[in-house]
Amino acid sequence: MLRHLFKLIWNKKGAHSLLIIEIWASFLVLFGVLTLMVFNISNYMQPIGFEYKNVWTLDLNNNQDTTEVAEKMQRIMDRIRSYPEVESASRMSSNSPFSASQMSERFEYKKAGTQTDKYIVDEDFSKTLNLPLLSGRWYQRQDWVAKFIPVVINKKMQTELFGEENPIGKLIKIDDKLSYKIVGVVDKFKAKGEFMSDNSAIFIMLDKTRQWDKNILVNTKPGTDANFEAKLVKDIAGMTKDWGIEVSYLTESRKTRHNLTLVPVMIFLIISGFLLTNVALGLFGILNLSIAKRRNEIGLRRAMGATEGNVTTQFLGEIWVLATLSMVVGLLFAIQFPLMNVFNIESRIYILAILAAILIIFLIVTLCAWYPSRQASRIHPAVALHEE
Repeated sequence: MLRHLFKLIWNKKGAHSLLIIEIWASFLVLFGVLTLMVFNISNYMQPIGFEYKNVWTLDLNNNQDTTEVAEKMQRIMDRIRSYPEVESASRMSSNSPFSASQMSERFEYKKAGTQTDKYIVDEDFSKTLNLPLLSGRWYQRQDWVAKFIPVVINKKMQTELFGEENPIGKLIKIDDKLSYKIVGVVDKFKAKGEFMSDNSAIFIMLDKTRQWDKNILVNTKPGTDANFEAKLVKDIAGMTKDWGIEVSYLTESRKTRHNLTLVPVMIFLIISGFLLTNVALGLFGILNLSIAKRRNEIGLRRAMGATEGNVTTQFLGEIWVLATLSMVVGLLFAIQFPLMNVFNIESRIYILAILAAILIIFLIVTLCAWYPSRQASRIHPAVALHEE
C-alpha cells in the first residue's frame, strides 16, 4: 500500500511539489510560534519567587540637588519606616521588580563563570518582598565591616557556579578583582514577571553612602489606600527640595510587563493562524480538484471491489505521505535549534514545539482531506465508468 502511494505521488510530483512547499513553510512557522508559546508557558508555570502584592515602588529623582543625598535618603527611609501603615521598606538599585531597567555582570568561581542579573539591595530587601532563603542567611548591616562584601545568590547561580557543592562561605569574583562572600541562597527571583526565565541572580549589599540608588520598595499593610499615598508623597516632598517622586504599584507594573510579553505572542498567533487558514483552504480546493479529475480511477477501483473505506484511506494516505515528506525536510531545519542551543533555550522547549507542530499539521491535513475523500468514496462505479 505504501509503495503504491509513493508511486502515485511520484507520478504527480509537479502538482504535489507546491503542496509539499506549503506544508513545509507552515511547519516552520508553527515551530517558531509554538516555541515562543511553550517557552512562555513553561516560564509561567514556575513560581516567581517573591511577593509583590501590597508593595509600592518609590522612584526618587534628585534632579540637580547633589548635596547630602545619602543623608537625605537615610532620613527618608527612617520616615517611611515610622508609618504604622508600612510593614517594611527597602532601598535598592534602579532595576526594581517589573521595571525596564536591568543590570548584569559576569561572576567567576575557579574555572566556572556565569552572566548574572545583579541587584544592589539593603538588608531589609528579603523581608519587604518576602523572599525566603533555602540555606544560609540574609546579610545584616554589621556585615559591611567584614573583609569581603556579603552577597546572597539564587539557586540557578549556585547550580551554574558550584553544581552540588555548598556555596555558603565561598568567594566569587568579578574579573579576578573584587571578591564577594556568599552568605545565603534563595530559590528563584524572576524580577520581570512570571514569563521571565529563571536567570541566575545575585543580591549585593547596598552601600548607604551611594547616591544613585534611590529606588525604595514599600510593603504596606492590606487595605492601605490612596490617602496614605498622598500623605507619603507630601511628607517626602517636604523633606527634599525639588526632588521628583513617582509612585507605582508592583501589581500594576506586573500587568504592564505581562502585556509586553503577550502582545508579540498574540501578533504571531494571528499571523500564523491566517497563514494556516490559507494553506488549509488551498489544500481543500486542490484535493477537490484532484478528486474530480480522478473519477474514472475511483470508479475503476470501486468496480474491482474497493470499499468506501479503501478509497478514503487511499486519499488520506496520500496527503499523510505528502505531509510526512514536508515535515522531514522541516525537521532538518528545526532540529538544529536544540542541537546548537540557539537563544540559550532548553532543548525540551524545542522538542515540545516540534512535536506540537507535527501534531497540528497532521490534524489540519486530515481535516482538509477527510471531506473530499469521503465524497470520492461515495462515487458509484457505474456512474464514474459511464462518464469515462
